[in-house]
Amino acid sequence: MLSPTRTRATLLATGAAVAGLLLSTLSTGVSHAADNETCRPDGLYKTPGVDVPYCSVYDTDGREKMGADHQRRVIGYFTGWRTGQDGTPAYLASDIPWDKVTHVNYAFAHIGSDNKISVGSDSEKNAATGMTWPGVAGAEMDPALPYKGHFNLLNKFKKQHPGVKTLISVGGWAETGGYFGDDGKRVPSGGFYSAATNADGSVNQQGIDTFADSAVAFVKKYGFNGVDIDYEYPTTMKDAGNPLDWTLSNARRAGLVKGYAALMKSLREKLDRAGAADGKHYLLSVAAPSSGYLLRGMETFQVQKYLDYVNIMSYDLHGAWNEYVGPNASLFDDGKDAELAAAGVYSTSQYGGIGYLNADWAYHYFRGSMPAGRINMGLPYYTRGFKNVTGGTDGLWGKAASTSCPAGSGLTKCGDGATGIDNLWHDLDDNGKEAPAGSNPMWHAKNLEKGVVGDYVTKYGFPADTKLTGAYARKYSSTLVAPWLWNDQKKVFLSTEDEQSVNAKADYVVDKGIGGTMVWELAGDYKYNAAKGQYEPGSTLTSAMYDKFKSAAPYGAKRSSVTLPTQALDIGVDFGQFPLGDSNYPISPKVTLTNRTKATLPGGTEFQFDYGTSAPANAKDQSGFGTTVVRSDHSGSNVGGLKGDYNRVSLKLPAWQSLAPGASVTLDFVYYLPVSTPSNWTVTFGGRSYAVAGDLTRGATLTEPDTGTTGGTTGGSTGGSTGGTTGGSTGGSTGGSTGGTTGGTTGGGSCTAPAWTATAEYGGSTTVSHKSHTWKSKWWTKGEEPGTTGDWGVWQDLGAC
Repeated sequence: MLSPTRTRATLLATGAAVAGLLLSTLSTGVSHAADNETCRPDGLYKTPGVDVPYCSVYDTDGREKMGADHQRRVIGYFTGWRTGQDGTPAYLASDIPWDKVTHVNYAFAHIGSDNKISVGSDSEKNAATGMTWPGVAGAEMDPALPYKGHFNLLNKFKKQHPGVKTLISVGGWAETGGYFGDDGKRVPSGGFYSAATNADGSVNQQGIDTFADSAVAFVKKYGFNGVDIDYEYPTTMKDAGNPLDWTLSNARRAGLVKGYAALMKSLREKLDRAGAADGKHYLLSVAAPSSGYLLRGMETFQVQKYLDYVNIMSYDLHGAWNEYVGPNASLFDDGKDAELAAAGVYSTSQYGGIGYLNADWAYHYFRGSMPAGRINMGLPYYTRGFKNVTGGTDGLWGKAASTSCPAGSGLTKCGDGATGIDNLWHDLDDNGKEAPAGSNPMWHAKNLEKGVVGDYVTKYGFPADTKLTGAYARKYSSTLVAPWLWNDQKKVFLSTEDEQSVNAKADYVVDKGIGGTMVWELAGDYKYNAAKGQYEPGSTLTSAMYDKFKSAAPYGAKRSSVTLPTQALDIGVDFGQFPLGDSNYPISPKVTLTNRTKATLPGGTEFQFDYGTSAPANAKDQSGFGTTVVRSDHSGSNVGGLKGDYNRVSLKLPAWQSLAPGASVTLDFVYYLPVSTPSNWTVTFGGRSYAVAGDLTRGATLTEPDTGTTGGTTGGSTGGSTGGTTGGSTGGSTGGSTGGTTGGTTGGGSCTAPAWTATAEYGGSTTVSHKSHTWKSKWWTKGEEPGTTGDWGVWQDLGAC
């Protein structure tokens, strides 16, 4: 599995932090670069100075080109360990339904002790590059390639299906903080944790560059179309991720988010440069958690700007890491989730009654900062389950407490996971014992449902005469969009997926304009073998998605639901200084606005932005900026799904607070459930509205404020009605003296106010000039030099003069 994303009952509202919107090159309308700019997806970061060949992958609407019968993505994870060498059924590249998928992610490569990407030493035992499968139809090697193994076969089939893209996925649950050596033993190298973040919490740029350079060389060497990062997890929440990594990860928690952002930025830029040289755009994606607990510690998932798309791990929402029995991957909340109820989520007004352990919530979290088309919803082709379940309805929302936890799990209290015939795809704990989890491929779950003991069970250590105890009755919640098997005799609950739930989720993807789906993992899909009377590995569920998507409308390529201004200002926006881990509730970052234009923003300048409806419409500030939610696309609980994408916020510079060129202002912000990076910003003053360059909106042009027509309004509260209009640039012919002195915040005239002196006493609202700026005192002062006392000091900067 990709991972159990520890969604613990004690984790109340899950916060997130919203981090820096970085300025990138925007459309300037010149030469060949402008041609590629027309294909850049909305919101995707472009490496400055690089003509990224977006049009090799995207059309002129910024949508990925995948073929006439692939309007949405179907991304399948293909794992390297189902080789058949251990006697269990193999799943090779020849088993992939190549005509039904659009992308294949190979899982996994890892980060070696040298901080370079690796799949292990080259040898005939290396599944990725050296292994062969003599006599297996479809597994014949392509002799034209200098390597064998899965990589050879992936490229062989890509030649037959050139529309399918392959990505190398790095990390995963087991190899985020280490890797398995050639001898099968785990090497605690530090992986992502140490490659991206130093022991003191600072960014390890040298390690990042080493890895990124090696990743670029790797995709070129082995014919991949890009890199998929499965870092589990760069969050400040203590004890997140694999317990084997906690010694490393917990010590670095304060710096993991910054290291992650630096890692993704370096990968994006190095892939962009390589793509420009090779004439083809290389993809960058991540497998992202859906757990509100984990996301609360990932600030605002500010890496989204670097990604072609995000694959949401919208599964592992309930499992045997705690006692609460629920679906692995429900689409919606039903208002009855026992874990959330125990945490007070439904009864505490601050949460708005929003249940956050479902795929719809996770989608809206990412929709807050990305177009729908750059998001893919994850589906599990495996089960999770419990035994000895008490209460609930056919087990659903019951409890299954355990008196002991798997060795090495790091848990002191956990759920009673299903075992034996109900746990075919189990892992081993630190003592080599079966880890209870109720983990099965979906083809085995279908056989349990039908009362069939498949002939494959002997390969998993069960006797040929194995009999099933009790009946596995299929249950389904249309509210949750979740099927499960309930064995009333054994009190076993197995959360499943089947055609009904997958078709409903595919309809949701189409209706919302979502980019597509991702599945973990392809080997869990099923088909029915009538000759044997049993289910076996196949492509039933993948084919169902393909059939739904092949004639769907094109996916949603725009982030904003309204038309934004086409002229953008260089206004820096940073949501930062988040409290760490469990201290980050309510979610309370500092929001810093930085004026990087050449004009002063006057008091009263209005900033508006959207944040996702994954959080209720009750955001506020505690700094006098009058933060108000001026529009909400959703209200009330989210039973059956969130009804819209955005809450729109307005805040204003206080009347006495201007923002000079280069100056910043910081306010305390508060919200109650995680959101990804707030987007769709507008800045309004002087009767005009502008976009913000850091949003990276398609078609936006970086500009300076129009001081020729708005000088008086932007110039301040006392600018002359005529002179103020031109005062910012020429001093004005009528009233321009007043407009340029006390109102013209865009400057350009001479300083007419008396010069500030350190020995003079100044009462409130006194105007002085100092270092080519005009300043107004807010209260009595003496000896405080203008420009040295900060945004909250005595002197208000009225602009250059």
